[in-house]
Amino acid sequence: MGKKAAAPAYVLGVGMTKFIKPRGKVDYHELAFEAGVKAMLDADINYDNVDQAVACYCYGDSTCGQRALYQFGMTKIPIYNVNNNCSTGSTGLALARNMVSHGAADCVLVVGFEKMFPGSLQTFFQDRANPTGTTSQMMRETRGVTNAPGAAQMFGNAGREYMEKYGAKAEDFAEIARINHEHSQNNPYSQFRDVYTLDQILNAPMIHEPLTKLQCCPTSDGGAAAVIVSQEFLDARPLLKEQAILIAGQCLATDAPSLFDRSSINLMGFEMTKFAASTALAEAGVNVKEVKICELHDCFSANEMITIDALGLSEPGKAHQMVRAGDITYGGKCVINPSGGLISKGHPLGASGIAQCAELVWQLRGWANNRMVKGARTALQHNLGLGGAVVCTVYKRADGSSNETLSSEEIAKKTGLGYNPAVEAKGFTREQVDRVRSRECRSEWALADTDRKVEARF
Repeated sequence: MGKKAAAPAYVLGVGMTKFIKPRGKVDYHELAFEAGVKAMLDADINYDNVDQAVACYCYGDSTCGQRALYQFGMTKIPIYNVNNNCSTGSTGLALARNMVSHGAADCVLVVGFEKMFPGSLQTFFQDRANPTGTTSQMMRETRGVTNAPGAAQMFGNAGREYMEKYGAKAEDFAEIARINHEHSQNNPYSQFRDVYTLDQILNAPMIHEPLTKLQCCPTSDGGAAAVIVSQEFLDARPLLKEQAILIAGQCLATDAPSLFDRSSINLMGFEMTKFAASTALAEAGVNVKEVKICELHDCFSANEMITIDALGLSEPGKAHQMVRAGDITYGGKCVINPSGGLISKGHPLGASGIAQCAELVWQLRGWANNRMVKGARTALQHNLGLGGAVVCTVYKRADGSSNETLSSEEIAKKTGLGYNPAVEAKGFTREQVDRVRSRECRSEWALADTDRKVEARF
C-alpha cells in the first residue's frame, strides 16, 4: 500500500537552553521546563492549545515526559516518551509531524532533554544483550578493538576507510572540526565557543586516529523544544505566518543489510542516511545542490565527512575535496553546522535533533543575524542514532521566499520572549511563565519549585 497524501505541518515555535557540561547541577525537568516555556512563548500559545505532546530522552526512567510536561498542565492529553539513541529528538519531531499531517492533532509540543554523565557514553544494563552489540562485534572482526571509547572507534574507523578509499587526509577531518569550532563562537547556546587553529586541533590528544579530542563531541546537559502545528491552526493565526517554517520533506529510516557488509563506513548507517536524505528531498521537491544550509550529525568529524557524501552535498567519495575548497562554511557552496554542530554546541542526546531544528528555523526566519546564511530558501537537517535510526528533514519558509536578515530590535517586537532568542540565550519572567501554563488544569504540586530554580539561573 502506498502512503496517503499528508497535509502540511509547520514549526511555529522553538526554544532551547544553553548546553552545559554534565555536572549534575540541573535536573532534566528543569531543562524541559525552560525549553518548553520558550517554545510556547515563541509560538504564542498556551499549553491548553496542545493536543498531544512528545518527550525525547535516552537517560532516565519511564514517564520522565509526564514529570516534565505536567509542570505546564495536567490536561489529560496523550504524552509519548521517545528513545531512539542519538536521533531521539528528531524522531520526536517526525512523530509530531505525522500526528499533524494525518489529522491526529493540530498542535503538538515536542520537548527533548538530557541529564548526562561526564565522559563517554555508557551502557547501564549488563544482564541483557546490548542493541548495538552486533555492530560492535562487526567492528571487532574487521578493525579490532582498542581502549578508546567505543563510539570514537566506530566513527574513527569509518574515517580511516574514507582515507583508504578516497584519499582524505588527517588534516581534512581536523579542518571540519576547526570550522565547527569557528562557527560556535556566534552561538550563545554552545557548550564550547573557543576557536582553534588547524594545528591545535591536529595536536590535541589522540582519541582514535584520525580523531583527536577536539574532533569529538562532548556529553552535555540541555533541553530543546518545538511546537508543530497544522495548516488550520496556522490559518487561525495569520500574524504568525511569517515565522512559520514548513516541514517540506522528512524521512525516518532504519538500517539496510549493508550495515553488516564489513565496511566501516556502512557500519555507521551510511545507506540509511543516503536513503533518508533522498526521500526527504524528493518529498520536498528540492535538489540537494540548492541547499545552502545544513545541520548534520557531527558527533565526530569523521561522521561529518561521510555524511556530506551520503547526503549528496558532495560527489561520491569527494567530501574531503569539498572541505578543502572551503565549501562547507560561509562563502562556500553550503554552510554546514552554523550552530557549531555537536562538536562545539554539545550533544545532550534527547535534545540534539530539536536544537538542530531550532537553528534552522532561526536561519530561515532571518533571526540568526550574527551567523546568517543569506539567501536560503531551504534547509536540510540530519540526525543519526546507531542501533539504528536516522531522520532527515527539509525545511522551507511558509511563504516560499528566501530568508532576509532582521534586526534584533525588529525580532524583539515580534516574539513573545521580548528579545531575539537566536542570538541571546536569556530567560523569561514569571508573568511569561503564567502566560503559557494551562489556565484551567495547572498543578502547583507538579510544578513545585522548578520555576524558581530556572529563574535563578537567569
